[in-house]
Amino acid sequence: MIVSPVAIVDPSTEPRLDSARHASPRLLADVGGTNARFALETGPGTIAAIEVLPCAAYATLADALRAYLALPAVAAIVAGGAVRHGAIAIANPVVGDFVRMTNHHWEFSIDALRRECGFDGLAVVNDFYALAMALPHLADGDKRQIGSGAPVAGTPIALLGAGTGLGVSGLVPAENTPAGAKPSWTALRSEGGHVTFSPANETEVAILQFAWREFEHVSAERFLSGSGIELIYRALANLRGGAVEALDAPEITRRGLAGTCALCDEAIEVFCGMLGTIAGNLAITLGAQGGVYIGGGIVPRLGERFAASCFRARFERKGRFVGYLAQVPTYVITADYPAFVGVSAILADRTGL
Repeated sequence: MIVSPVAIVDPSTEPRLDSARHASPRLLADVGGTNARFALETGPGTIAAIEVLPCAAYATLADALRAYLALPAVAAIVAGGAVRHGAIAIANPVVGDFVRMTNHHWEFSIDALRRECGFDGLAVVNDFYALAMALPHLADGDKRQIGSGAPVAGTPIALLGAGTGLGVSGLVPAENTPAGAKPSWTALRSEGGHVTFSPANETEVAILQFAWREFEHVSAERFLSGSGIELIYRALANLRGGAVEALDAPEITRRGLAGTCALCDEAIEVFCGMLGTIAGNLAITLGAQGGVYIGGGIVPRLGERFAASCFRARFERKGRFVGYLAQVPTYVITADYPAFVGVSAILADRTGL
């Protein structure tokens, strides 16, 4: 189904009653390994009361959800009623009723969480599945193109993004879409971040060999994530023979972007190159002539440094397929809360409202 882009509203100025409002506000959530983002959808595409809560501050997802619903701004919107429907995008595979997060300790039964929170309906989906559903609805101002290329209408779209882990998904258009009609899409339930990492140059071979000392299997996510930046930094320090400071990913990024640490800057460059190779692999695998989108929490924070990196060159560096990939556009998602658009569409589809 097609939904409008999200409108973020100030609840203090929002009309209390109108024909575009839901019968009761709907909970939307985007849960990662580090932060849980919550909002209320008061009407189709109208979102308010956005809050970001640190996952580490709550023993369970239910605790975080209850803390959000108890906030004064949220209570003012609900106004003595109840939230009856919710949709949660979570950084984890969702198969069956029980969810155990890969990059955090939360685990829960979807139905038990629904009953505990008093919802009539609760949809829980993989976060990149939800983000993929948002891609056709992003406005031009919600994305930034890196490099050349132009999307081909009605062809697959690829999605990946580095944060606490590496998310991967994509959209495949339905066949036999009538001429002139907007395509309907199938989002892929992928765990492509866990594919085996493949080095593309001698430096990456050395980094992989360093990682093998600690991990029997080194996935793409081992490097293309927050902890991955730290691993790349340690491997480069070992390779260059320098002293290793105990730096976390935000500090490595800060020093690299500030130009105060050559090793940190090299770690960022290696990260961008690795991401370019993985993005190019995904584009070829899916035939993603509709474009490759990059989400997650890391790349949007790199700003101009990412645009100036070797990402796009590495994306296109595929031997005989250089010409093919040169035509495929790559975008960084710049919208603040794009997953909310996806979970809103999923919830509307499941409720029929």
